[in-house]
Amino acid sequence: MKGSLAMTIIGMLHHRLDPTTVLKSYAYAAVAKAEGAQFFYFTPKSVDFAKRSIQAKVYENGQWQEKTMPFPDVIYNAGSPEKLSVSKEIIDRLKEEIPFTTYSIGNKWNVMKRLKEAQEFEQYLIPSEIVKDVDVFHNFMNYYKKVVFKPIDGRKGKGIYFITKAGTKHFEVRKDSTNTTYSKPQLDTLLKEQLASGPFIMQPYIQSMTKSGQVYDFRLHVQKNGEGKWVVTTVYPRIAPNGSIIPNINNGGFTNYLDPFLEQEFKEEAYNIRRMLEHFSLALAHHLDEIQMEKFGEVIDEIGIDVGLDQQQKIWMYEVNWRPGCPPAFYLELDVVINSIRYAMYLAKNQKRVKKNIVQQKSKQVEAKKSLPIIAITGSAGKTTTKAFVGSILSKKWNVFESKDYWNTTEHTKKHKEEINDSHQAVVLEYGMAYPGIITNHCSIIQPNISIVTNIGLAHVGNFDGDVRGVAKAKSELIHGMDQQGLLILNKDDDNSSYLETQQFKGKILTVGIKSDADYRAYDLQYKDIGMSFKMKLHGQEIELYIPILGEHHVYNALNAVAVADYLGFSPLDIQAGLNFKKPPRRLTIYNLRDDITVIDDTVHSHPQGVRAAIDVLTNIAKERKVAIIGQMRELGVLREEEYRKVGEYIYEVGIDEFITYGFRTDEMSNAAIEMGMDPSRVHHFINKDALHTLLEKLIKPHDTILVKGASKTNMFDTVKYLDQTFKE
Repeated sequence: MKGSLAMTIIGMLHHRLDPTTVLKSYAYAAVAKAEGAQFFYFTPKSVDFAKRSIQAKVYENGQWQEKTMPFPDVIYNAGSPEKLSVSKEIIDRLKEEIPFTTYSIGNKWNVMKRLKEAQEFEQYLIPSEIVKDVDVFHNFMNYYKKVVFKPIDGRKGKGIYFITKAGTKHFEVRKDSTNTTYSKPQLDTLLKEQLASGPFIMQPYIQSMTKSGQVYDFRLHVQKNGEGKWVVTTVYPRIAPNGSIIPNINNGGFTNYLDPFLEQEFKEEAYNIRRMLEHFSLALAHHLDEIQMEKFGEVIDEIGIDVGLDQQQKIWMYEVNWRPGCPPAFYLELDVVINSIRYAMYLAKNQKRVKKNIVQQKSKQVEAKKSLPIIAITGSAGKTTTKAFVGSILSKKWNVFESKDYWNTTEHTKKHKEEINDSHQAVVLEYGMAYPGIITNHCSIIQPNISIVTNIGLAHVGNFDGDVRGVAKAKSELIHGMDQQGLLILNKDDDNSSYLETQQFKGKILTVGIKSDADYRAYDLQYKDIGMSFKMKLHGQEIELYIPILGEHHVYNALNAVAVADYLGFSPLDIQAGLNFKKPPRRLTIYNLRDDITVIDDTVHSHPQGVRAAIDVLTNIAKERKVAIIGQMRELGVLREEEYRKVGEYIYEVGIDEFITYGFRTDEMSNAAIEMGMDPSRVHHFINKDALHTLLEKLIKPHDTILVKGASKTNMFDTVKYLDQTFKE
């Protein structure tokens, strides 16, 4: 026995009294012996702190024998955390003096939440939502059409429902391998019953299919080895039995060797896919280990990751299991045990080093508190809508500070600075300006690291001697005042944006566009009921997007938000969901009135670009007569006359049926339309709102579409309210 003093003693902690009921205890005892360690099995109740001894079970001569053992050098933590929690005090006392191998990383939901917060692996997470009630379920369902509904703490594929929308009123529900069709009330009853049993989560259903039509996934099993380094123990595919959609082994699924499976399914891509899966599993293990150190001061040593590959061979993470079951091929079971025992021996000898790593990781984390994304938006048009899009996408995952409605003065920015706190994971602000120096001031209050310049137009051009280059120079203050290593997003289709001063900027510049070949380009734009659909390519993959607001100009605003979200690692699914935003008030809001009369309310800001865009919306959605009511545009200075004339000419060119102008000097627009050849009896000018409203009562006919557009200071919203009341259903 003399030589045994240097032997590492490993204690296996379990909640069960009898080791013969814990199959893996044999394998651990055998491998420990082969590796030259002493091994015993014990439960918390058998620990005697006064004598520093344990009534343990030792495997000798083919059976487990009871023996009094000294405290071990390391504890292999093998029981269920729930079952062991009754002995929490004993276990906490042991942890104070003896290193433990495996630590629980919490339930699947917590793990995913942690990964989401840390952002690095977020793009691999399937969007998940905790289902609190049936409304949450149906909102999610309307968006994704095919979902998985499962208990938060589900084990081994139990209690999982696959639900698909079948037509408008029915749902196909699949559990185990039976399919049932439910009406909405029947489904609601089922959901309520399930929710009464405990919390559920839901996710869009993303599945990998073999060429022969079977569902499969990959289990990636990684562990720390005898040097304390992460290694891939195994990667293997799990194939669902025919007709089933859960590849879990417990449900009759089967596994296969990785290489032949990859070669059969992916041909020459096989090698790359294998490398990608191995690289992914090690990178994720390191990342989770770092999070565990930072959050709990612990290290982890083994995880099982279940992933799928979609049609584009993108990895999606289904779940991360702490201490996964042994792989179902015998020789691999021993591989797992060998790594566990060797790691336990490493831990016994290197406890100081492990503790030092934890301390280093924690301090590294404090320094690297990811610089908070601070997104500032300026431009002549589209600031508020872009802000609303960005905020809507980012808040799908993060707690976002977003400035209110149209709050964009430096006084507002000062207020915002006081309101932003540690709970915010991103900040989205609008920087307005009417004069030089203002944006510099904004940036000195809160410096952005992501900036968007939507476009350079004629808003406030009157304050710059009528020269659009002066506007561009003032907007360039955002480029000079932001973090010089940050991200800048510009509109490639906007000629005036070429006047922006980007020459000295050291960060990354991304462009958006429709007409030109920008980094983020939309095509196939279509007007839908109350919004626009368009397509674009993201990571080489075509996706279709929809925004619930009309007008080509709003597609640019959406593209700005897509560029930011993509840069911050949001998935195409998050982006699609986030673009379905709550739009700012009085921005191309549609009112459907009686007799098929439609009113388009665009009465917040008014400048030449915006007026033209709103007229385009009118011509695109009108069924019969098109009526345009246009109010003043402010701060055009010396350009007023020319810009008013251009609007009048445009009205004539696009064939507006009735043209009404309201406000001082706006008859410059009406006169230009008449000069172009518009019938004077269809052109009207007012400086009195009541007189304008009296005309509307006589003028408006069934099936008319009416645009009301003007700067907010001209209170054109009164006209929208008048139409709404006069022609109410």
